[in-house]
Amino acid sequence: MSNIQALAIAAGLQPEWQDAGGRRQTVSDDALRTILDRLGHPSDNEKQIADSLTAIAARNARGGRFLSVDVGRPIRLSTEASGEAALILEDGTSASVTSDHGTLKPIAQTGYHRLEFAGNVIDLLVAPRRCFTIADAVGAHKLWAPAVQIPSLRDETPTAFGDFGTLADAARAFGRRGADALAISPTHALFPADASRYSPYAPSSRQFLNGLYGNPSAFGVPSDDPVPDLIDWQHAIPAKLERLRNAFAQHAAQLSETLIAFRREGGEDLERHAEFDALHAHFFATTGAKGWQQWPAGFHDPASPTVRRFVADHAEDVTFYAFLQWLARRDLDAAQTAARESGMAIGLIADLAVGMDPGGSHGWSRRGDLLTGLSIGAPPDPLGPDGQSWGITGFDPQALRDTAFAPFIATIRAALAHAGGIRIDHAFGLRRLWVVHEGASAADGAYLDMPFDDLMRIVAMELQRARAIVIGEDLGTVPDGFREAMDARAMLGMRVLWFERDADGFVPPATWSQDAVAMTGTHDLATVAGWWKGRDIDWTWELGRKSDAADEPADRAARAEDREALWSVLDTGTPQPAPDDTDPVVDAAIAHVASTPCALAIIPVEDLAGLVEQPNLPGTIDEHPNWRRRMPDTTEALLARPEVAARLDTLNAKRPL
Repeated sequence: MSNIQALAIAAGLQPEWQDAGGRRQTVSDDALRTILDRLGHPSDNEKQIADSLTAIAARNARGGRFLSVDVGRPIRLSTEASGEAALILEDGTSASVTSDHGTLKPIAQTGYHRLEFAGNVIDLLVAPRRCFTIADAVGAHKLWAPAVQIPSLRDETPTAFGDFGTLADAARAFGRRGADALAISPTHALFPADASRYSPYAPSSRQFLNGLYGNPSAFGVPSDDPVPDLIDWQHAIPAKLERLRNAFAQHAAQLSETLIAFRREGGEDLERHAEFDALHAHFFATTGAKGWQQWPAGFHDPASPTVRRFVADHAEDVTFYAFLQWLARRDLDAAQTAARESGMAIGLIADLAVGMDPGGSHGWSRRGDLLTGLSIGAPPDPLGPDGQSWGITGFDPQALRDTAFAPFIATIRAALAHAGGIRIDHAFGLRRLWVVHEGASAADGAYLDMPFDDLMRIVAMELQRARAIVIGEDLGTVPDGFREAMDARAMLGMRVLWFERDADGFVPPATWSQDAVAMTGTHDLATVAGWWKGRDIDWTWELGRKSDAADEPADRAARAEDREALWSVLDTGTPQPAPDDTDPVVDAAIAHVASTPCALAIIPVEDLAGLVEQPNLPGTIDEHPNWRRRMPDTTEALLARPEVAARLDTLNAKRPL
C-alpha cells in the first residue's frame, strides 16, 4: 500500500472500490490527492502526507465529542481509564457512573445525554435499537399509499402549479378512498428568485421549506394563472412570487406579532435563511449571480458589517422571506392535518434529498457543515458509464462528529415536522458518498465513508420520538451488509416491480421482501403504461442517448420478451394485451404489487391514473419536461374516474385496514 493510499484510508476515503459488475477498481493517486486536499489533508509530497497522517492520528487520540450506543449495550469510551463519571440525562437529572477501564454499564434511558469524565465532555446518544414501524402504528395491517409530485397536482383553484393547499385537497381525497399515507416530493427550500431552479433534489437548504408552495388564496389574493398541462416555470414562479408579495403587503400589519413570534422561535438559522433569500434575489437581479460564491467578497460572511448593513437597509425584504417560511409551514401543517383527519394512519411521507446546492442558504450560513469543493454523485456503471456528478454537496463527516451531528439531527427533524414518515433519498449516502472534485470527471471520484452507525442510531432516535416510519431508497449497487443493517434497524427498503426479477424473469409477489415498501415505480422510472408501450425506449432514441441505430430493434425486441415475462407473472388468466392496450396491464401490475407481503405498497399517482409519461428522466436537463407535467384533472375528479376507482378498490380489497 502506498503512503497516499494509507492517508486516504485514514481520512475515510476508499482507494479501491467494487463496480456494479463485481470488478475491483482503483482510484488514481492524482484523484486521491485532489479529494484529500478538499478534505483538509494536504498530500502533494511525502512530508505533507506524513504531516496529515500525524494530524489525523492526534485527532483520533483525543477522541470525539460524540458517542452513540444502542440502549442496553455497554458503553465503550475512547480511553482505558477507570473512575467516576458524571452522567447528565437529557431530562436534566444526573447520576454518578463508573468507568471500568473505559467501559460503562448500559444506560436504560434513551436520549441525548451528556457524560463528563477525565476532564472531557461527551455528547452521548443512547438510541432505541430500531425505528418506529408500520406495525407500531397499526399492528399487522398492510397499508397502501399514492406518491405524488406536489407541483403536478390540481384542485378547483386555477394555478400554474400545485402547492400545499392543493396537497391538502389531494390528501383529503385519497384519505376518503382508503389510503393510509401519501408520499410526496421534496418540500425543501429552493431559490425563489431564480425561476430556472425548480428541481426539488437540488435545494438551497433542507432545513427550510419551499416558500413558493405557500397558499396565498387564504389571504384573498386570487389566482388568474393559466392552468397548463406543462408547467411554465419561467412564468409561473415570478407570478406566484407576485401573489405572495401582494398577500404579504396586504396583511403584514395584522401578521406583525405572529411573524415576530415565528422569527423568535426560528432563531438565527431562520434569520440567516431569510437574509440569504433577500441577498440572492438582489444579486441575481443585478448581476445574475447563481450562488453566494459569485457575490462580492464582503457578502460571503453572514456576520460581516457589509451583510448587516444590507439586512438593515432591506428589512422589509428579509421579513417577506421569513413570511414565506411561516406561510409554507402553516400550509404544510394543514396538509398533514388534512391527511390524518381524513383517516390516514400515517399521513404525509416526506422526501429527504441526498444533498444541497453548495451555493445555497446552508452553504452560505453554515458552510463548515458541508463538503467544500466536492460534488457528490455516483461512480461509473452500465447506466452511466462516465459516472455522475450531481452538482450538489453533502455533510462533511468530520464536521458532523465535531458538531455532535447537530446539522443532521436538525435536517431529520425539519423533514419530520410536518409528516408521519420520511423517505431518505439515496440512503446509501448514510454509509458512503461518491465524491468528485468540482470540475473533474465523475469517473475520477472516490467513496468517502460516513459515520454510518451514528447516523442510523440518530435516525432511530428521531423516528421513534416522532412516531414516524422511515423508508431508505436502496436501489442500485448495494454496499455489502447495507440491507442487513437496514433490516436490523427496521428501516424499510424499496422494492420496485421492474427490478424484482431473478434468472427466470419477474418473480411472484409472495417472494418480495416483507421488510420493504412495494412499488410499481418511482418518479425516475417509466410508468407502467409507458413501459408497456415502450415510451422509455422512444425517449432514448428521440434524444439520441444511444448512437448505434442497430441497437434500437434489439431494444424493442428485448422489451417484447419482457412484456411476455411480466404478463406471465401477473397471472391474470387472460390473453396478453397489445403494446398500446395499457389499462389491463396497469390494473394487473397494481394488483400484483398490492398482493406482496410488504407492509406498505406505494403507487405513483401516474400509475393510478394510467398515464404514459413519467415525471423525470434522469440524465436530462431540458430535453425532457422534467418536473413540469401536471395531472389531467383535479385529484377528486381523477379518483372518480371508473378505471381509477376500480384500482383503488383493488388496493383496499387486498390491503384492508
